[in-house]
Amino acid sequence: MGFRNPIIPGYNPDPSVCRVGEDYYLVTSSFEDFPGVPVYHSRDMVNWEQIGYCLTRRSQLELKNCPPSRGIFAPVIRYHQGRFYMITTNVSHGGNFYVWTEDPAGEWSEPIFLAQGGIDPSLFFDDDGKVYLTSNQPTGGDWTIAQSEIDIATGQLLTKPRTVWTGTGGRHPEGPHLYKINGKYYLMIAEGGTELGHMETIARSDSPYGPFESCPHNPILTHRGNPLNLIQGTGHADLIQAHDGSWWLVFLAFRMTRNAFHHLGRESFMAPVTWDEDGWPHVYNDGQIRIDMECETLPLKPLPKAPKRDDFDGEHLALPWNYLRNPNFADYDLNTGRKSAIGLRCGAYNLFDWASPSFIGRRQEQWDCEAYTLLDFEPRAEGEEAGFTTYFQPLHHYEIALTRKEGKRVLIVRRNAVDMCYIAFEREVEPGPIVLGVKADKMDYTFMYGRPGEQMQVACTASTLPVSIEASTTHATGMFLGLYATANGAQSQNWAYFDWFDYSVGDE
Repeated sequence: MGFRNPIIPGYNPDPSVCRVGEDYYLVTSSFEDFPGVPVYHSRDMVNWEQIGYCLTRRSQLELKNCPPSRGIFAPVIRYHQGRFYMITTNVSHGGNFYVWTEDPAGEWSEPIFLAQGGIDPSLFFDDDGKVYLTSNQPTGGDWTIAQSEIDIATGQLLTKPRTVWTGTGGRHPEGPHLYKINGKYYLMIAEGGTELGHMETIARSDSPYGPFESCPHNPILTHRGNPLNLIQGTGHADLIQAHDGSWWLVFLAFRMTRNAFHHLGRESFMAPVTWDEDGWPHVYNDGQIRIDMECETLPLKPLPKAPKRDDFDGEHLALPWNYLRNPNFADYDLNTGRKSAIGLRCGAYNLFDWASPSFIGRRQEQWDCEAYTLLDFEPRAEGEEAGFTTYFQPLHHYEIALTRKEGKRVLIVRRNAVDMCYIAFEREVEPGPIVLGVKADKMDYTFMYGRPGEQMQVACTASTLPVSIEASTTHATGMFLGLYATANGAQSQNWAYFDWFDYSVGDE
Protein backbone atom coordinates (compact mmCIF):
# COMPACT_ATOMS: atom_id res chain seq x y z
CA MET A 1 0.00 0.00 0.00
CA GLY A 2 1.22 3.49 -0.79
CA PHE A 3 0.82 6.39 -3.19
CA ARG A 4 2.77 8.48 -5.65
CA ASN A 5 3.76 12.11 -5.28
CA PRO A 6 2.91 14.73 -6.37
CA ILE A 7 -0.76 14.23 -5.57
CA ILE A 8 -1.67 17.13 -7.90
CA PRO A 9 1.04 17.43 -10.58
CA GLY A 10 1.92 20.52 -12.56
CA TYR A 11 1.89 24.10 -11.34
CA ASN A 12 -0.32 23.83 -8.20
CA PRO A 13 1.54 25.47 -5.30
CA ASP A 14 0.60 26.41 -1.73
CA PRO A 15 -1.99 23.66 -1.16
CA SER A 16 -4.53 24.03 1.64
CA VAL A 17 -7.02 21.33 2.59
CA CYS A 18 -10.14 20.86 4.68
CA ARG A 19 -12.41 17.89 5.43
CA VAL A 20 -16.21 17.55 5.60
CA GLY A 21 -17.07 14.06 6.78
CA GLU A 22 -15.24 11.76 4.37
CA ASP A 23 -14.86 14.40 1.65
CA TYR A 24 -11.69 16.46 1.21
CA TYR A 25 -11.33 19.80 -0.54
CA LEU A 26 -8.05 21.40 -1.59
CA VAL A 27 -7.15 24.78 -3.13
CA THR A 28 -3.93 26.11 -4.65
CA SER A 29 -2.47 29.45 -5.74
CA SER A 30 -3.25 30.89 -9.18
CA PHE A 31 -1.29 34.21 -9.40
CA GLU A 32 -2.10 36.07 -12.68
CA ASP A 33 -4.32 33.31 -14.10
CA PHE A 34 -8.09 33.46 -14.50
CA PRO A 35 -10.31 31.94 -13.13
CA GLY A 36 -8.54 32.04 -9.78
CA VAL A 37 -7.92 29.45 -7.04
CA PRO A 38 -8.73 25.99 -8.44
CA VAL A 39 -10.78 23.73 -6.14
CA TYR A 40 -10.11 19.99 -5.99
CA HIS A 41 -12.10 17.19 -4.34
CA SER A 42 -11.04 13.76 -3.12
CA ARG A 43 -12.34 10.85 -1.08
CA ASP A 44 -8.89 9.45 -0.26
CA MET A 45 -6.51 12.46 -0.45
CA VAL A 46 -4.52 10.62 -3.13
CA ASN A 47 -6.84 10.87 -6.13
CA TRP A 48 -7.99 14.44 -6.76
CA GLU A 49 -10.50 15.83 -9.25
CA GLN A 50 -10.92 19.50 -10.05
CA ILE A 51 -14.50 20.62 -9.38
CA GLY A 52 -14.31 24.37 -9.93
CA TYR A 53 -12.71 27.68 -9.00
CA CYS A 54 -13.28 30.06 -6.10
CA LEU A 55 -12.82 33.24 -8.16
CA THR A 56 -14.72 33.20 -11.44
CA ARG A 57 -15.80 36.85 -11.82
CA ARG A 58 -13.82 40.01 -12.34
CA SER A 59 -15.60 41.53 -9.34
CA GLN A 60 -13.82 38.85 -7.26
CA LEU A 61 -10.52 38.87 -9.12
CA GLU A 62 -9.06 42.03 -10.63
CA LEU A 63 -5.86 41.29 -12.55
CA LYS A 64 -5.41 44.37 -14.74
CA ASN A 65 -1.72 44.99 -15.43
CA CYS A 66 -0.84 42.26 -12.95
CA PRO A 67 2.91 41.52 -13.21
CA PRO A 68 4.08 37.95 -13.71
CA SER A 69 3.92 35.83 -10.54
CA ARG A 70 1.80 38.40 -8.69
CA GLY A 71 -2.00 38.36 -8.28
CA ILE A 72 -3.35 35.59 -6.04
CA PHE A 73 -1.06 34.20 -3.32
CA ALA A 74 -1.50 31.23 -0.98
CA PRO A 75 -5.23 30.50 -0.51
CA VAL A 76 -6.51 28.72 2.59
CA ILE A 77 -9.75 26.72 2.68
CA ARG A 78 -11.71 26.06 5.87
CA TYR A 79 -15.18 24.69 6.68
CA HIS A 80 -17.36 25.95 9.53
CA GLN A 81 -21.07 25.48 10.29
CA GLY A 82 -22.14 24.61 6.76
CA ARG A 83 -19.96 27.13 4.93
CA PHE A 84 -16.65 26.89 3.12
CA TYR A 85 -14.33 29.88 3.45
CA MET A 86 -11.41 30.62 1.16
CA ILE A 87 -9.04 33.37 2.31
CA THR A 88 -6.16 34.70 0.22
CA THR A 89 -4.23 37.78 -0.94
CA ASN A 90 -4.47 39.63 -4.22
CA VAL A 91 -1.08 41.29 -3.95
CA SER A 92 -1.75 43.35 -7.08
CA HIS A 93 -5.25 44.63 -6.25
CA GLY A 94 -6.78 44.99 -2.80
CA GLY A 95 -4.76 42.82 -0.44
CA ASN A 96 -6.22 40.22 1.93
CA PHE A 97 -9.81 39.04 1.49
CA TYR A 98 -12.05 36.00 1.80
CA VAL A 99 -15.05 34.53 0.00
CA TRP A 100 -17.50 31.88 1.10
CA THR A 101 -19.96 29.35 -0.31
CA GLU A 102 -22.10 26.41 0.71
CA ASP A 103 -21.18 24.55 -2.49
CA PRO A 104 -17.44 24.45 -3.25
CA ALA A 105 -18.16 23.38 -6.84
CA GLY A 106 -20.49 26.33 -7.37
CA GLU A 107 -20.32 30.11 -7.19
CA TRP A 108 -18.53 31.82 -4.30
CA SER A 109 -19.47 35.13 -2.66
CA GLU A 110 -18.16 38.57 -3.45
CA PRO A 111 -14.87 39.29 -1.63
CA ILE A 112 -14.79 40.59 1.93
CA PHE A 113 -11.58 42.62 2.28
CA LEU A 114 -9.61 42.75 5.51
CA ALA A 115 -7.76 45.56 7.30
CA GLN A 116 -4.96 43.25 8.45
CA GLY A 117 -2.08 43.47 6.00
CA GLY A 118 0.77 41.19 5.02
CA ILE A 119 0.22 38.07 2.93
CA ASP A 120 -0.77 34.42 3.40
CA PRO A 121 -3.82 34.99 5.65
CA SER A 122 -5.39 31.99 7.37
CA LEU A 123 -8.57 31.45 9.40
CA PHE A 124 -9.06 29.42 12.58
CA PHE A 125 -12.48 28.80 14.15
CA ASP A 126 -12.08 28.13 17.88
CA ASP A 127 -14.41 26.09 20.09
CA ASP A 128 -15.64 29.22 21.92
CA GLY A 129 -16.88 30.86 18.71
CA LYS A 130 -13.92 33.19 18.24
CA VAL A 131 -12.40 33.45 14.76
CA TYR A 132 -8.70 34.18 14.41
CA LEU A 133 -7.01 35.75 11.41
CA THR A 134 -3.32 34.92 11.10
CA SER A 135 -0.95 36.32 8.47
CA ASN A 136 2.63 37.42 8.09
CA GLN A 137 3.48 41.11 8.30
CA PRO A 138 6.61 43.16 7.59
CA THR A 139 8.53 44.32 10.66
CA GLY A 140 11.86 45.93 9.94
CA GLY A 141 14.04 43.76 7.76
CA ASP A 142 11.86 40.64 7.61
CA TRP A 143 8.43 39.26 8.45
CA THR A 144 6.72 38.12 11.61
CA ILE A 145 3.51 36.21 12.21
CA ALA A 146 0.63 38.45 13.33
CA GLN A 147 -2.83 37.57 14.57
CA SER A 148 -6.16 39.22 15.34
CA GLU A 149 -9.76 38.26 16.01
CA ILE A 150 -12.38 39.07 13.36
CA ASP A 151 -16.12 39.11 12.84
CA ILE A 152 -16.52 36.41 10.21
CA ALA A 153 -19.80 37.91 8.98
CA THR A 154 -18.27 41.27 8.08
CA GLY A 155 -14.50 40.83 8.14
CA GLN A 156 -14.20 43.60 10.75
CA LEU A 157 -11.15 43.32 13.01
CA LEU A 158 -12.23 42.90 16.63
CA THR A 159 -8.68 43.25 17.97
CA LYS A 160 -5.52 44.87 16.69
CA PRO A 161 -3.04 42.52 15.00
CA ARG A 162 -0.24 41.47 17.34
CA THR A 163 2.93 39.50 16.73
CA VAL A 164 2.62 35.93 18.01
CA TRP A 165 5.78 34.26 16.64
CA THR A 166 8.87 35.13 14.65
CA GLY A 167 9.75 31.57 13.64
CA THR A 168 13.03 29.73 14.20
CA GLY A 169 15.34 32.16 12.40
CA GLY A 170 14.70 31.21 8.79
CA ARG A 171 14.05 34.06 6.39
CA HIS A 172 10.55 35.06 5.27
CA PRO A 173 8.28 33.45 7.91
CA GLU A 174 5.02 32.93 6.00
CA GLY A 175 2.10 30.60 5.35
CA PRO A 176 0.88 30.48 8.99
CA HIS A 177 -1.84 28.07 10.11
CA LEU A 178 -3.30 27.87 13.62
CA TYR A 179 -4.77 24.57 14.88
CA LYS A 180 -6.15 23.28 18.18
CA ILE A 181 -5.11 19.70 18.90
CA ASN A 182 -5.70 17.95 22.24
CA GLY A 183 -6.31 21.29 23.96
CA LYS A 184 -3.09 22.89 22.68
CA TYR A 185 -2.74 25.60 20.04
CA TYR A 186 -0.25 24.73 17.31
CA LEU A 187 1.12 27.37 14.94
CA MET A 188 2.76 26.00 11.80
CA ILE A 189 4.62 28.22 9.32
CA ALA A 190 6.95 28.09 6.33
CA GLU A 191 10.45 29.59 6.53
CA GLY A 192 13.54 29.89 4.36
CA GLY A 193 11.92 31.20 1.18
CA THR A 194 10.09 29.09 -1.37
CA GLU A 195 13.28 27.87 -3.03
CA LEU A 196 15.95 25.30 -2.13
CA GLY A 197 16.09 26.44 1.52
CA HIS A 198 12.35 26.06 2.10
CA MET A 199 11.19 24.36 5.31
CA GLU A 200 8.21 23.90 7.60
CA THR A 201 8.35 24.63 11.33
CA ILE A 202 5.83 24.36 14.17
CA ALA A 203 5.31 25.68 17.70
CA ARG A 204 2.63 25.33 20.38
CA SER A 205 1.05 27.19 23.26
CA ASP A 206 -1.79 27.08 25.75
CA SER A 207 -3.14 30.29 24.21
CA PRO A 208 -3.79 31.28 20.58
CA TYR A 209 -1.63 34.36 21.23
CA GLY A 210 1.28 32.43 22.72
CA PRO A 211 3.92 32.48 23.95
CA PHE A 212 4.74 29.72 21.49
CA GLU A 213 7.24 26.96 22.26
CA SER A 214 9.22 25.82 19.21
CA CYS A 215 9.21 22.12 18.35
CA PRO A 216 12.54 20.60 19.49
CA HIS A 217 13.08 18.86 16.14
CA ASN A 218 12.25 21.79 13.84
CA PRO A 219 12.17 21.92 10.90
CA ILE A 220 9.65 19.10 10.66
CA LEU A 221 9.87 19.14 6.85
CA THR A 222 12.74 20.24 4.60
CA HIS A 223 15.00 18.98 1.82
CA ARG A 224 17.64 21.65 2.24
CA GLY A 225 21.07 20.05 2.37
CA ASN A 226 19.88 17.03 0.37
CA PRO A 227 20.77 17.91 -3.24
CA LEU A 228 20.49 14.32 -4.49
CA ASN A 229 16.73 14.22 -3.90
CA LEU A 230 14.87 15.24 -7.07
CA ILE A 231 12.14 16.72 -4.83
CA GLN A 232 13.20 20.15 -3.58
CA GLY A 233 11.68 23.26 -2.00
CA THR A 234 9.39 21.36 0.39
CA GLY A 235 7.29 23.61 2.60
CA HIS A 236 4.22 25.87 2.85
CA ALA A 237 2.19 23.06 4.37
CA ASP A 238 -1.28 22.47 5.81
CA LEU A 239 -2.11 19.83 8.42
CA ILE A 240 -5.26 17.70 8.46
CA GLN A 241 -6.72 14.78 10.40
CA ALA A 242 -8.44 12.23 8.17
CA HIS A 243 -11.78 10.65 9.00
CA ASP A 244 -10.01 7.46 10.15
CA GLY A 245 -7.96 9.42 12.71
CA SER A 246 -4.71 9.48 10.75
CA TRP A 247 -2.81 12.74 10.22
CA TRP A 248 -1.43 14.14 6.98
CA LEU A 249 0.51 17.08 5.65
CA VAL A 250 -0.08 18.63 2.20
CA PHE A 251 2.67 20.94 0.98
CA LEU A 252 4.38 22.36 -2.07
CA ALA A 253 7.60 21.12 -3.64
CA PHE A 254 9.12 20.97 -7.09
CA ARG A 255 10.73 18.18 -9.09
CA MET A 256 14.21 18.97 -10.34
CA THR A 257 15.79 17.53 -13.44
CA ARG A 258 19.18 15.94 -12.85
CA ASN A 259 20.65 19.08 -14.37
CA ALA A 260 19.44 21.12 -11.36
CA PHE A 261 16.59 23.12 -12.85
CA HIS A 262 12.82 22.80 -12.97
CA HIS A 263 10.11 24.11 -15.29
CA LEU A 264 6.84 22.37 -14.34
CA GLY A 265 6.46 24.67 -11.34
CA ARG A 266 5.74 24.04 -7.68
CA GLU A 267 3.31 21.14 -7.19
CA SER A 268 1.12 19.67 -4.43
CA PHE A 269 2.65 16.83 -2.40
CA MET A 270 1.51 14.87 0.65
CA ALA A 271 3.06 12.90 3.53
CA PRO A 272 1.75 11.10 6.63
CA VAL A 273 2.30 12.55 10.10
CA THR A 274 2.67 10.76 13.45
CA TRP A 275 2.71 12.25 16.96
CA ASP A 276 5.21 11.40 19.69
CA GLU A 277 4.44 10.97 23.38
CA ASP A 278 5.37 14.59 24.02
CA GLY A 279 2.73 15.83 21.57
CA TRP A 280 5.00 16.85 18.67
CA PRO A 281 4.41 15.90 15.01
CA HIS A 282 6.85 13.88 12.91
CA VAL A 283 6.62 13.92 9.13
CA TYR A 284 7.33 10.77 7.12
CA ASN A 285 10.97 9.61 6.97
CA ASP A 286 12.30 12.49 9.11
CA GLY A 287 10.83 14.98 6.66
CA GLN A 288 12.50 13.41 3.61
CA ILE A 289 9.79 12.90 1.00
CA ARG A 290 9.85 10.47 -1.92
CA ILE A 291 8.02 10.16 -5.19
CA ASP A 292 6.84 6.65 -4.25
CA MET A 293 5.57 6.86 -0.70
CA GLU A 294 5.53 3.60 1.25
CA CYS A 295 2.81 4.02 3.86
CA GLU A 296 -0.75 3.12 4.69
CA THR A 297 -3.40 5.31 3.07
CA LEU A 298 -7.13 5.70 3.29
CA PRO A 299 -8.95 3.13 1.13
CA LEU A 300 -8.12 4.29 -2.38
CA LYS A 301 -10.92 5.47 -4.63
CA PRO A 302 -9.42 5.84 -8.12
CA LEU A 303 -10.99 8.31 -10.51
CA PRO A 304 -11.78 7.72 -14.19
CA LYS A 305 -8.84 8.56 -16.42
CA ALA A 306 -9.13 12.04 -17.90
CA PRO A 307 -10.01 12.00 -21.61
CA LYS A 308 -7.07 12.52 -23.94
CA ARG A 309 -8.98 14.84 -26.27
CA ASP A 310 -10.88 18.05 -25.64
CA ASP A 311 -13.21 18.70 -28.58
CA PHE A 312 -14.27 22.14 -27.33
CA ASP A 313 -17.88 21.06 -27.76
CA GLY A 314 -19.31 22.48 -24.52
CA GLU A 315 -20.78 25.89 -23.76
CA HIS A 316 -17.82 26.61 -21.48
CA LEU A 317 -14.17 25.68 -21.43
CA ALA A 318 -13.27 22.55 -19.50
CA LEU A 319 -11.96 23.23 -15.98
CA PRO A 320 -8.23 22.70 -16.68
CA TRP A 321 -8.12 25.71 -19.05
CA ASN A 322 -7.02 29.16 -17.87
CA TYR A 323 -6.75 32.63 -19.35
CA LEU A 324 -3.97 35.12 -18.65
CA ARG A 325 -5.39 37.88 -16.44
CA ASN A 326 -8.97 39.08 -17.02
CA PRO A 327 -9.98 37.92 -20.49
CA ASN A 328 -11.90 39.91 -23.07
CA PHE A 329 -14.55 37.28 -23.76
CA ALA A 330 -15.36 38.91 -27.10
CA ASP A 331 -12.05 37.45 -28.31
CA TYR A 332 -13.25 33.87 -27.68
CA ASP A 333 -15.97 31.85 -29.40
CA LEU A 334 -17.08 28.38 -28.32
CA ASN A 335 -20.19 28.56 -30.50
CA THR A 336 -18.47 28.74 -33.86
CA GLY A 337 -21.16 26.89 -35.78
CA ARG A 338 -18.80 23.97 -36.17
CA LYS A 339 -19.44 20.62 -34.56
CA SER A 340 -16.55 21.32 -32.21
CA ALA A 341 -13.97 24.09 -32.11
CA ILE A 342 -12.91 27.17 -30.23
CA GLY A 343 -12.27 30.42 -32.03
CA LEU A 344 -9.62 32.89 -30.86
CA ARG A 345 -9.57 36.36 -32.38
CA CYS A 346 -6.23 37.87 -33.40
CA GLY A 347 -6.14 40.52 -30.71
CA ALA A 348 -3.65 43.35 -30.37
CA TYR A 349 -1.90 41.79 -27.35
CA ASN A 350 0.66 39.00 -27.69
CA LEU A 351 2.39 36.60 -25.32
CA PHE A 352 5.04 39.18 -24.39
CA ASP A 353 2.51 41.61 -22.88
CA TRP A 354 1.48 42.06 -19.23
CA ALA A 355 -2.10 41.93 -20.47
CA SER A 356 -4.68 39.37 -21.57
CA PRO A 357 -3.88 38.10 -25.06
CA SER A 358 -6.20 35.72 -26.89
CA PHE A 359 -4.87 32.67 -25.08
CA ILE A 360 -6.01 29.55 -23.25
CA GLY A 361 -3.58 27.29 -21.44
CA ARG A 362 -3.57 24.14 -19.35
CA ARG A 363 -0.86 22.99 -16.95
CA GLN A 364 1.88 20.65 -18.12
CA GLU A 365 1.64 17.89 -15.53
CA GLN A 366 4.61 15.66 -16.32
CA TRP A 367 7.99 15.98 -17.98
CA ASP A 368 7.17 13.27 -20.52
CA CYS A 369 4.07 14.26 -22.43
CA GLU A 370 2.65 15.01 -25.87
CA ALA A 371 0.15 17.68 -26.86
CA TYR A 372 -1.34 18.50 -30.25
CA THR A 373 -4.02 20.72 -31.73
CA LEU A 374 -5.73 21.04 -35.12
CA LEU A 375 -5.52 24.64 -36.30
CA ASP A 376 -7.59 26.17 -39.11
CA PHE A 377 -6.24 29.66 -39.73
CA GLU A 378 -5.46 31.85 -42.72
CA PRO A 379 -3.36 34.90 -41.77
CA ARG A 380 -4.60 37.78 -43.91
CA ALA A 381 -2.10 40.48 -42.92
CA GLU A 382 1.52 40.73 -41.84
CA GLY A 383 1.75 40.17 -38.09
CA GLU A 384 -1.34 37.99 -37.75
CA GLU A 385 -0.32 34.78 -36.01
CA ALA A 386 -1.88 31.77 -34.28
CA GLY A 387 -0.57 28.53 -32.91
CA PHE A 388 0.58 26.36 -30.02
CA THR A 389 2.81 27.59 -27.16
CA THR A 390 4.79 26.22 -24.25
CA TYR A 391 4.33 29.24 -21.99
CA PHE A 392 5.91 30.06 -18.63
CA GLN A 393 6.14 33.86 -18.47
CA PRO A 394 6.09 36.81 -20.93
CA LEU A 395 9.84 36.51 -21.50
CA HIS A 396 9.95 32.72 -21.37
CA HIS A 397 7.95 30.83 -23.98
CA TYR A 398 8.26 28.92 -27.24
CA GLU A 399 5.63 28.68 -29.96
CA ILE A 400 4.96 26.89 -33.22
CA ALA A 401 2.59 29.02 -35.27
CA LEU A 402 1.17 30.07 -38.60
CA THR A 403 1.82 33.65 -39.71
CA ARG A 404 2.07 35.78 -42.84
CA LYS A 405 5.47 36.96 -44.04
CA GLU A 406 6.13 38.81 -47.31
CA GLY A 407 2.73 37.72 -48.57
CA LYS A 408 3.31 34.03 -47.83
CA ARG A 409 1.66 31.69 -45.32
CA VAL A 410 4.56 30.58 -43.15
CA LEU A 411 5.00 28.08 -40.31
CA ILE A 412 7.48 29.24 -37.67
CA VAL A 413 8.97 28.14 -34.36
CA ARG A 414 9.98 31.07 -32.17
CA ARG A 415 12.19 30.78 -29.09
CA ASN A 416 12.01 33.42 -26.36
CA ALA A 417 13.99 33.51 -23.12
CA VAL A 418 14.90 36.80 -21.39
CA ASP A 419 16.85 38.72 -24.07
CA MET A 420 16.83 35.87 -26.59
CA CYS A 421 14.12 35.96 -29.25
CA TYR A 422 14.62 34.39 -32.66
CA ILE A 423 12.95 32.25 -35.30
CA ALA A 424 14.39 28.74 -35.00
CA PHE A 425 12.38 27.27 -37.89
CA GLU A 426 10.55 28.74 -40.87
CA ARG A 427 8.78 27.09 -43.79
CA GLU A 428 6.14 28.16 -46.29
CA VAL A 429 3.03 25.98 -46.09
CA GLU A 430 0.02 25.50 -48.32
CA PRO A 431 -3.48 26.61 -47.24
CA GLY A 432 -5.59 24.28 -45.13
CA PRO A 433 -5.81 22.95 -41.55
CA ILE A 434 -2.60 21.86 -39.86
CA VAL A 435 -1.77 19.85 -36.74
CA LEU A 436 0.71 21.57 -34.40
CA GLY A 437 2.13 20.37 -31.13
CA VAL A 438 4.99 19.22 -28.98
CA LYS A 439 6.62 16.05 -27.73
CA ALA A 440 8.25 16.79 -24.38
CA ASP A 441 10.70 15.17 -22.00
CA LYS A 442 12.74 16.47 -19.05
CA MET A 443 15.31 18.23 -21.18
CA ASP A 444 13.64 19.20 -24.46
CA TYR A 445 10.54 20.29 -26.33
CA THR A 446 10.34 18.84 -29.84
CA PHE A 447 7.92 20.86 -31.94
CA MET A 448 5.86 18.90 -34.47
CA TYR A 449 3.60 19.67 -37.41
CA GLY A 450 1.70 17.80 -40.12
CA ARG A 451 -1.43 17.59 -42.22
CA PRO A 452 -4.44 15.89 -40.58
CA GLY A 453 -4.15 12.13 -40.95
CA GLU A 454 -0.54 12.27 -42.12
CA GLN A 455 2.67 11.48 -40.27
CA MET A 456 3.93 14.28 -38.03
CA GLN A 457 7.21 15.98 -38.90
CA VAL A 458 9.82 17.52 -36.60
CA ALA A 459 10.22 21.27 -36.94
CA CYS A 460 12.96 21.70 -34.31
CA THR A 461 13.94 20.90 -30.75
CA ALA A 462 14.43 23.44 -27.94
CA SER A 463 15.91 22.98 -24.48
CA THR A 464 13.63 23.31 -21.45
CA LEU A 465 16.36 25.17 -19.52
CA PRO A 466 15.74 28.67 -21.01
CA VAL A 467 12.06 28.43 -20.01
CA SER A 468 12.75 27.10 -16.52
CA ILE A 469 12.30 28.85 -13.20
CA GLU A 470 16.09 29.07 -12.73
CA ALA A 471 16.42 31.06 -15.98
CA SER A 472 13.72 33.53 -14.93
CA THR A 473 13.46 36.46 -12.55
CA THR A 474 10.04 35.18 -11.44
CA HIS A 475 9.39 31.79 -9.88
CA ALA A 476 5.80 31.43 -8.74
CA THR A 477 4.05 29.80 -11.69
CA GLY A 478 4.87 26.90 -14.03
CA MET A 479 4.57 25.64 -17.56
CA PHE A 480 1.35 26.00 -19.56
CA LEU A 481 0.62 24.24 -22.83
CA GLY A 482 -1.51 26.76 -24.68
CA LEU A 483 -3.27 28.00 -27.77
CA TYR A 484 -3.15 31.63 -28.87
CA ALA A 485 -3.87 34.13 -31.63
CA THR A 486 -2.54 37.66 -32.08
CA ALA A 487 -2.21 40.51 -34.55
CA ASN A 488 0.92 41.69 -32.69
CA GLY A 489 -0.24 45.22 -31.93
CA ALA A 490 -2.67 45.72 -34.80
CA GLN A 491 -6.46 45.66 -34.72
CA SER A 492 -7.84 42.60 -36.51
CA GLN A 493 -11.13 40.80 -36.96
CA ASN A 494 -9.46 37.62 -38.18
CA TRP A 495 -10.09 34.44 -36.21
CA ALA A 496 -8.12 31.24 -35.63
CA TYR A 497 -10.10 28.04 -35.04
CA PHE A 498 -8.79 25.15 -32.97
CA ASP A 499 -10.85 22.02 -33.59
CA TRP A 500 -9.44 19.90 -30.76
CA PHE A 501 -6.62 19.57 -28.26
CA ASP A 502 -4.96 16.25 -27.34
CA TYR A 503 -2.88 15.82 -24.18
CA SER A 504 -1.28 12.60 -22.95
CA VAL A 505 1.43 11.88 -20.40
CA GLY A 506 4.03 9.16 -20.16
CA ASP A 507 4.87 7.02 -17.14
CA GLU A 508 7.33 8.78 -14.85
